[in-house]
Amino acid sequence: MNIPLQPVVMAGGSGTRLWPLSRAGYPKQFLVLNGNQSLLQQAAGRLMALAAADIQVQAPLIVGNEEHRFMVLDQLREVNAEPAAVLLEPVGRNTAPAVTLAALQALETAADPVLVVTPSDATIGDEAAYRQALQAAARRAAGGEIVILGVRPDRPETGYGYIRAEAGAVAQFVEKPDAETAARYLTQGHYFWNAGIFVLKASVWMAALEKFRPDIASTTRAAWAARSSDARFVRPGKAEFAAVPSESVDYAVMERCPGVLPIGMEVLDAGWNDLGAWEAVWQVAAKDAQGNASVGDALIEDSRNSFVHASSRLVGVVGVDNVVVVETADAVLVVDRAQSQNVKAIVNRLTREQRGEQTLHRKVHRPWGWYDSIDMGQRFQVKRIQVKPGASLSLQKHHHRAEHWIVVSGTAEVTNGESVILLTENQSTYIPVGTVHRLANPGKLPLEIIEVQSGSYLGEDDIVRFEDTYGRK
Repeated sequence: MNIPLQPVVMAGGSGTRLWPLSRAGYPKQFLVLNGNQSLLQQAAGRLMALAAADIQVQAPLIVGNEEHRFMVLDQLREVNAEPAAVLLEPVGRNTAPAVTLAALQALETAADPVLVVTPSDATIGDEAAYRQALQAAARRAAGGEIVILGVRPDRPETGYGYIRAEAGAVAQFVEKPDAETAARYLTQGHYFWNAGIFVLKASVWMAALEKFRPDIASTTRAAWAARSSDARFVRPGKAEFAAVPSESVDYAVMERCPGVLPIGMEVLDAGWNDLGAWEAVWQVAAKDAQGNASVGDALIEDSRNSFVHASSRLVGVVGVDNVVVVETADAVLVVDRAQSQNVKAIVNRLTREQRGEQTLHRKVHRPWGWYDSIDMGQRFQVKRIQVKPGASLSLQKHHHRAEHWIVVSGTAEVTNGESVILLTENQSTYIPVGTVHRLANPGKLPLEIIEVQSGSYLGEDDIVRFEDTYGRK
């Protein structure tokens, strides 16, 4: 039997507990937290490696949001895992509607494939064991069974939901336990962590959803019917999707299945770790003899069991135990490792106070490249800008600011009013207030410039776009 397997990667999370590295505009799935690939790249790569003599793996489906769509494409192209489609949720509605979008897409483009649905924020220590578990699950799912992966616990963890399973069948889903209950689960041996990875045919998901939550099924179908497509991007109807009830996969379907629908479990003994908080990042990091781990330019003295992540400068730590220190260009976090789940309290406060550090880094990624706001004062701002080969910014103007551009490297094609000129290294130009202009890179190497803005208002919303390659007009 040849099993068509459709990878589905859930990439819409915000990763608030990994602030300040994870931000709403650049969440944890796009970060490199272990190894040399982002969590999204690792997730897609593991799924693409599931091919076997009887398993045919298709290009992945990614479920994410509009703001991150170009980051998804860029990162997956880097690892040769370009998606079949990126399904863009207009508003967050939790995981059950997201999986339904993927199932509807899969049923239109293939003969009822087996979906392998996985979050994009976990690490795996044993890739071979991961493949074996997922391949076994796919073979079971091809026969109509719902199969979920359960991780054999190695500690009394209170931060995960559990699965009670016996002889490969799921008997019960259990909420996050207290410490005493988690310790009992560990000794009893038939309780497993719920990794949020499940395998089933697309039609089986839709039938189960229709049975347990027909309201989610019908409203998501309506949003799908109103969809629009742009290259690899698929956008469900915005108003219709906003009417979909928000619910998780577990609450909507999985927890209702035992005793009603055939649901089984494959054991995942593969060094799985959900990187949901800085404590988990410390757990998977390489450590010195004192249990310390670090990333970047960090000096650690007389300290134990601590984690330091330095992004942009030297960070020195002396005489601390069980502490996490995370430094970025515009924010520093210091937290007790045991309290790392509570970092979201800081993010909630930043949101309430409408501070930008919750949303964006100082260095902001755009579909054409990135910019880094390196200095700012009254009536001026200085940015370092890099434009990808062949890319261009929108044709635009500003009402309140002028711009000076100095080419550091590469070749710039500059539209400045009625004229179009080429600038190379050490050359510069001036864009007056209100002038229609565009910056483009016609070369084969990255273009880097320094931009000096001056004027009465320097906000990013002072942009009038006339033409835009990326649909932002």
